[in-house]
Amino acid sequence: MKFAKPKRITALALFTLLAIPVQLAAQDKQDHHRRHHHYQLVDVGTFGGPNSSNAWDGLGNKTLNSRGTVTGEADTTAPDPFCLVFCYMADAFEWHDGVETELGGLSGNANGTYAVGINSRGWVSGISGNGIIDQATGYPVMEAVLWKHHKIADLGTLGGNGSAAYAINDRGQVVGAALNTTPDSFSTGFPAAYCGSYLCISDGYFYGALFFPVTTQTHAVLWQNGTIKDLGTLGGPDSVAWQINEHGQIAGQSYVNSTPNATTGVPTIDPFFIGEDGKMVDLGNPLGGTVTWTTGLNNRGEVIGAMTVAGDTGWHPFLWSNGVLKDLGTLGVDCGTPTFINDAGDIVGFACSPTSFFPVMWRNGVLIPLGLVAGETCGEAYGINSSGQIVGESGVCGTGIPGLGWLWENGGPAIDLNTLIVSGSGVHFAHGVSINDRGEISGEGVLSNGDHRAAVLIPCDENHPGVEGCDYSMVDADAVAPVQAPQVARAPSGALRRGITSASWGRLRTRTPRR
Repeated sequence: MKFAKPKRITALALFTLLAIPVQLAAQDKQDHHRRHHHYQLVDVGTFGGPNSSNAWDGLGNKTLNSRGTVTGEADTTAPDPFCLVFCYMADAFEWHDGVETELGGLSGNANGTYAVGINSRGWVSGISGNGIIDQATGYPVMEAVLWKHHKIADLGTLGGNGSAAYAINDRGQVVGAALNTTPDSFSTGFPAAYCGSYLCISDGYFYGALFFPVTTQTHAVLWQNGTIKDLGTLGGPDSVAWQINEHGQIAGQSYVNSTPNATTGVPTIDPFFIGEDGKMVDLGNPLGGTVTWTTGLNNRGEVIGAMTVAGDTGWHPFLWSNGVLKDLGTLGVDCGTPTFINDAGDIVGFACSPTSFFPVMWRNGVLIPLGLVAGETCGEAYGINSSGQIVGESGVCGTGIPGLGWLWENGGPAIDLNTLIVSGSGVHFAHGVSINDRGEISGEGVLSNGDHRAAVLIPCDENHPGVEGCDYSMVDADAVAPVQAPQVARAPSGALRRGITSASWGRLRTRTPRR
């Protein structure tokens, strides 16, 4: 089984461009003299198979910690019986200081292992097969696990056949979802509901709490000190917890009742927040849609996510802070999603124009387009650190050609990270996932034969002296590819201008998980 390793396929649908141009903030900085450090690219490698991955962006979970430790999955040489084509069994890895460690699975595991989150202590949360087949569905049972000092612990379920661990904090608290024994017809696929004929999901990924079909209720859970706690729901049968911060505050999604909607075929899904008092708070959806999801949570208790508009024909990004949910606005149509929020409250993600989608930052409630590297037509921002350095991906929509990972710092413009990487790696850096406060970057690269590799970029700076192969000279921004400023139209926060519907967005950009 391939749980969440994406193959990136981009297809641009053509729409009429609104005539109101916006001068991108990053373009205003073009004339400023900017200098950047070089980076040393490390190919994390595999366990004998062709691919490895570090691509859990969009869930707000860390796969790169403050010490530069990275986690993800890498192919083995064993075939995957639950994958349709060109599939190898994947095992979770932990990479630190040049050493890749294979994280073993549970006894009987024949389905692979998957790492989802990592804390600053190097503890990894994730999922492993346990060798059992669910007799009700015929699919393998996957259970939540915690790797602590490279030793695996089964976190268990609520009595049902399956669970999944997502975020982990430095206390060792883990959140996710687990099955109980109560029959439930809405649990399979939850919470990736359909808007029309397309999934109402963030960033083109299938975000099901449990990957395989299931027959019983899925509930958000908290694992701590060897125990599992059922966090309950907002009134419906199913829920999932995606994020937890260092204070133990939790964010996730839940059905609010058991009445299916005409637009999605499932009950209304609302986001929730659980504070230190343990109470689950419904964050609601002021735009009138029936699907809302969370994508991030910072240590100030601020939640980000996206919410569908009335009729579930599109969606807007939101920020929930101090008990108030605010529509962050888009670039002209009902389409935009935040992907990460730092502790200063700066948010990054993407927003759509009538023709494409672009990386943006929201700061103090103001939408700031970040621009694209010249020649690219679409992109997204995935990570931001406390210094305001941002990483993401951009590409040429509709070509199927691998994109490029970029860096935005010192007020911009965005710069192709491949122009900063010391030559000789043999890897095209296609996707910047995360950046920590040391300036280290994790993401994915592509080899000349098309294989994907998890990659780490180490800055050649004063904080990383003596890195073998590093070039410690500076790169003049004027000597590399400049930012391109596409013509886009800005929609004010809260505006509901129809243009890109959920259906057209599905054609505009999709990602197909390897299953």
